[in-house]
Amino acid sequence: MYAVVRTGGKQYRVEPGQLIRVELLEGAIGDFVDLEVLAVGSEAGLKTGDPILTGASVKARIQEHGKGQKIQIFKHRRRKHYRRSQGHRQGFTALAISEINAG
Repeated sequence: MYAVVRTGGKQYRVEPGQLIRVELLEGAIGDFVDLEVLAVGSEAGLKTGDPILTGASVKARIQEHGKGQKIQIFKHRRRKHYRRSQGHRQGFTALAISEINAG
């Protein structure tokens, strides 16, 4: 059984036991979070929502919070001696999918 969930403006295909990295969520390590379910699939077929599938739920446990790999942003204007450098590290939350309920 698998589900398509939405969090942080992105969609993820998840299965029980899978570990995924999503945009930073609030909550302590070890807490459970419920994710928005868009679709649930199994051998019997696919159930989709419009856009949220009512009655279905996906529970995930927060494994860790962290920052991703650093990216460098460099802006310049040619011939004007204008140079600006900036770095960014996006925060993430690692989730372990514990349960999928089709409803």
